[in-house]
Amino acid sequence: MQDVAREAGVSPQTVSRVANGSDAVRPDTRQRVEAAMERLGYRPNYAARALKHGSFRNIGVVLFKMTTFGNSRILDGILKAAIADSYSITVQLIPPTGERTLTAAVDRMKQQPVDGVIVLLEERIAGFAGYRPPKDLPVVLITEGAADHCPTVDADQYGCSTAIVDYLMSKGHRTVYHIAGPASSRAAESRARGWREALEQLGAPVPDTYVGDWRADSGYQAGMALAHDPNCTAIYAANDQMAYGAIQGLKAAGKRVPEDVSVVGVDDSLVHMVPRLDLTTMRMKFDEIGATAFSMVRRQCEGEKVPTGTKTVIPAEFVERGSVRDLNE
Repeated sequence: MQDVAREAGVSPQTVSRVANGSDAVRPDTRQRVEAAMERLGYRPNYAARALKHGSFRNIGVVLFKMTTFGNSRILDGILKAAIADSYSITVQLIPPTGERTLTAAVDRMKQQPVDGVIVLLEERIAGFAGYRPPKDLPVVLITEGAADHCPTVDADQYGCSTAIVDYLMSKGHRTVYHIAGPASSRAAESRARGWREALEQLGAPVPDTYVGDWRADSGYQAGMALAHDPNCTAIYAANDQMAYGAIQGLKAAGKRVPEDVSVVGVDDSLVHMVPRLDLTTMRMKFDEIGATAFSMVRRQCEGEKVPTGTKTVIPAEFVERGSVRDLNE
């Protein structure tokens, strides 16, 4: 910093203001300092900054996969919120082998220069029940269900299923068939439970579940099979890719959507990707989930108390298009 100050002909305090993004620097002075930084190859020492200010202004994010639609959108929401608050993000994947516990995942991230950790628990992981975060490291969980000692946030996975079942049953369908997500998914488990209990509460028959893997091909196979079931007039798929696959499978088997079979999905992930998309779905607000999780961990880093033992629920939004037939008409 002293070298940059001499090069630019300013005080070290001015260099510090430029390095920290302060507005209290004239534009021409800022430009001169930044040019000196470029010439000398200067970059801030974050360890020194942490010693001075007591924080790294960096949040760790731990997750199983970055490629799924929900995770990528949640991560995008975290990043945008972090940028707005001048924070950085460090991302780590939970390894496919070795110790796969919540404690191990957080401890691995704790070795990095982070002030807090967000963990996306879309899959089951050992050590969730009764988990206690380190005393010096705030932890927020994005997961279905509350945690005793950590704040949690997620969409209403259970409630989106009950709303879809109620909607389809109100359209005159005798029951609703379900294409579930993989057994390893906590969200898929909650969506399947919501579907089953909603039918039971209405006194409707509960058909066998078709288990997919979130991908369109698994939905296609389920759609092909369900096309030959005369009792199947409504299908609820646990995500839009499987719903779209089911529609293609039904059509390949000679069924029309929605004239013969109605189909509803979840997440609204295919909008702007599939031309003339006509799929009714429940839109998950993944960006808002990410931004809320970041706010929760940042507030803890800054000394604020955030309630534990309760889940912050981000409601889904019902998007009605043209893939459902009203049998009452």
